[in-house]
Amino acid sequence: MIPLVDLEGTVIFSKLVFLLISPLGTSLFLGALACLLGLFGRARLALLLGFTALVWLLVWSLPAVSVGFRAQLEADYPPVAMDAVPAAGAIVVLGGGINAPGTGYPNADLGSAADRTWHAARLFRAGKAPLIVLSGGTDPTQNLASEAAAMRILLLDLGVPEAAMVLEERSRTTEENASFSAAILHQRGVKSVLLVTSALHMRRASQHWEHRGLQVHPVATDHEARPVAAWRIWIPDTGALEASARAIKEWFGGRMFNEIKGVRRAAP
Repeated sequence: MIPLVDLEGTVIFSKLVFLLISPLGTSLFLGALACLLGLFGRARLALLLGFTALVWLLVWSLPAVSVGFRAQLEADYPPVAMDAVPAAGAIVVLGGGINAPGTGYPNADLGSAADRTWHAARLFRAGKAPLIVLSGGTDPTQNLASEAAAMRILLLDLGVPEAAMVLEERSRTTEENASFSAAILHQRGVKSVLLVTSALHMRRASQHWEHRGLQVHPVATDHEARPVAAWRIWIPDTGALEASARAIKEWFGGRMFNEIKGVRRAAP
């Protein structure tokens, strides 16, 4: 088992990296650099960096840019009719859609990506797989239960029998989702899975799962690149900025995975 301190270090490092590459993080970094340059008398360069930071933040705040970028990432994973979903050995639901109960908050909170859990229940009731693996850990200092446990409660309410569910409660990142859950599935002799996660997240998630020797059938849900009223697409919006940050995280994470895999293949 991976020590908790190592998990915490990995999570914190990945959070810092993705903060830096997010539009807000990049803009804050450039803004801070501009202030430092201004203090050292580099006024022109400071002005240029400050202007760049504002433009960068503005661009990713536009719904036209945010929705367009997300649409490109989701294009390969459109909604799939239930009849077109193949049978598999297990359904795997990735965490990220439900906030687990915490101190002062006894009930789980359904986030915008809670469709993942609901869609897994639909797949199970349609007879697509006999087993559901719920993958999602928690921060023990903030939550009373894991996200996997919170998803189990929702699935029980949706009519899925407890015997059909297996919980993976250690993971805190997508890579750990795949690593820990794949070990459970290999022990059970499962070779193919229906991977359920948000469409925006599917490409990066699939890469990690396929890397661990499982046949992956993507079943994307939570499609968010939807049309925006024409008069709103060029008006900066904080929701668009937040969505842009998540999209950049998925794009960057997918590219980094491919780069690392390429380096390992090329190594003697």
